[in-house]
Amino acid sequence: MDPLPKDSEGAATGEPSRGAGSSSGVVVQVREKKGPLRAAIPYMPFPVAVICLFLNTFVPGLGTFVSAFTVLCGARTDLPDRHKCCVFWLNIAAALIQILTAIVMVGWIMSIFWGMDMVILASKYS
Repeated sequence: MDPLPKDSEGAATGEPSRGAGSSSGVVVQVREKKGPLRAAIPYMPFPVAVICLFLNTFVPGLGTFVSAFTVLCGARTDLPDRHKCCVFWLNIAAALIQILTAIVMVGWIMSIFWGMDMVILASKYS
């Protein structure tokens, strides 16, 4: 019984791998689909985003709470079809979730990741 060729061997000989078409394996575009809370994170100036990350690190939810007010000041989000007040309340809800679940460490970790996302979005915005 002969062993079947590995995918790398099939690729080296020019044979297509099993179960794959001739055009498979090529990624044209990858786009992240965000939920409404994650899409409500505002694009802030970089120094403000760093301050929010700092606040989220030491007081879970505080930086997210501050970032909610930047939406009312005109910060752009990935939810262009929603009203500013709706996006503001989504950010307030995210801050409350972070504060209420901080006692079991989930909210604290979520808060830090939220702050890192703010800094990443701010660096893309600059």
